[in-house]
Amino acid sequence: MLSGSRGAVMSQTSVLSGTGAAARVRIQTAQFDVSEEIAALQQNDPRIGAVCTFLGTVRDRNVHGAEHAGSVQTLELEHYPGMTEKSIEAMIDEAHTRFDIYGVRVVHRVGVMYPTEPVVLVAAASAHRGESFKACEFVMDYLKTQAPFWKKEQTAQGAQWVDARVSDDRALARWGIDKRNA
Repeated sequence: MLSGSRGAVMSQTSVLSGTGAAARVRIQTAQFDVSEEIAALQQNDPRIGAVCTFLGTVRDRNVHGAEHAGSVQTLELEHYPGMTEKSIEAMIDEAHTRFDIYGVRVVHRVGVMYPTEPVVLVAAASAHRGESFKACEFVMDYLKTQAPFWKKEQTAQGAQWVDARVSDDRALARWGIDKRNA
C-alpha cells in the first residue's frame, strides 16, 4: 500500500467489483487492452448491436492552457480502495436505470502515468448506438466529478494537485445532477 498526500491510500492493483470478464469496475496500475475489455463486456451477447467507448489518455498540457503545452511530465492518480469502486458501481447502476443498456465497463488506472498513456476506459453496450453513446457520456461525466480520485501533475516547475473544473460540474448538471466540486 502507498499512502497519498491527501490521505488516500493506493493499492497496487484493486479488483473489488467482480473478477475477470464479469467485472464492471477495475482500478489498476497496469495498462489495459481496449479490445480485450470490449470483448469481456460483450461476452458474445447477440442482443448487443452497439458498444460505445471513451478512452482518456494523459495529455502533455496542464489545466492552465496551451501556453504550457509539453509541461506535464507525469500524472499521478490516487484513490480510496473500496470507496472508489463502490462509487463507480453506483454510477453504473444509475446508468442502467436511465438508459436501455446491457452493460457498462469502467477500467481506471492509478499510480504514475506518462503523456499518451491510457488513464480510463468507459464502455457501454446496448442494442442501438444512441443508448450506448448516452450511457457512456453519462458515466464519464459522473466519473469526472463524483468518483474519489485525486490527480497530481508533475511539471518542470514542480508538482501540483489538480482541482475540479466548473465545466465538469456543468457537464454533470445537464443530466439533472447538481453536485458542485469546483
